[in-house]
Amino acid sequence: MDLVALGAEALGPDVVQFSPLVPGAAALEALSPGSLAAMTILAPPGTVERRYVIALALKALGPGAALTVLALKDKGGSRIAKELAAFGCDAGETSRKHFRICETLRPETFDREGREFIATAIEAGAPRLVPELGLWTQPGIFSFDRLDPGSALLLDHLPAFSGRGADLGCGIGVLSAAVLRSPKVTALALVDIDRRAVEAARRNVGDARASLRWADVRTAELGLAGLDFVVMNPPFHDAGIEDRGLGQGFIRQAATMLRPGGFLWLTANRHLPYEDILKPLFKLVTKRAEDGGYKIFEARK
Repeated sequence: MDLVALGAEALGPDVVQFSPLVPGAAALEALSPGSLAAMTILAPPGTVERRYVIALALKALGPGAALTVLALKDKGGSRIAKELAAFGCDAGETSRKHFRICETLRPETFDREGREFIATAIEAGAPRLVPELGLWTQPGIFSFDRLDPGSALLLDHLPAFSGRGADLGCGIGVLSAAVLRSPKVTALALVDIDRRAVEAARRNVGDARASLRWADVRTAELGLAGLDFVVMNPPFHDAGIEDRGLGQGFIRQAATMLRPGGFLWLTANRHLPYEDILKPLFKLVTKRAEDGGYKIFEARK
């Protein structure tokens, strides 16, 4: 699971942060046309997601408003100027510390090609139902249009749970939907740092036993304690860089949430050394499966 930061830091009372990966941040999609005086975007690396964000920004900016878009050169930065030109913007480009920085003004009016490019970009990046999955999702969410192999392996080995539980880093709700097939589950908390994933999971998991939270599992006060079980496919990338501390943080949080005798089921890439952190926190740690570069652990508190 990957975490990619986008949006601008809040620098003052007149600055608003828009990011689906910062719990509590505003939603760019909700802005009225022409309501912004200026905007700075740290663009996401994915082409579809990046164009979607820029298109939404251009809709939200007033005519003549300043727009700055930047990204690492090898994370989409080299494409920004051409994409802004396709939107109808004449952008100046500079480089600094491996970043490409493009500055432009929102045109007074868009020509037909610019309007069509904006509409196409917004449609391509919007939430959609993927027939092959039978689930709602959106570009930018981890494994947005396919079943992640690690999650697929975990689905093949999950037991029928009972009692109260949580799905940490729930994504679009694939694991949660499987967990809730057990009638003995009384409550399930779904938590994810990606607002888009939480909104998709809300549509995909139509069960009164489910509660959804847009939050950072590692730092948020979730009020979850005495749980009977936790399931998770924890992240291990931050902005495209491997960070094993992410998954370790998830495991620590799961340990604090479980009651004595409660169970954690997790999937992980084979190379990640989660055994080292599981064993001090849990009474019994069992590897339940290993296949295709992934491994499944059951850990008893």
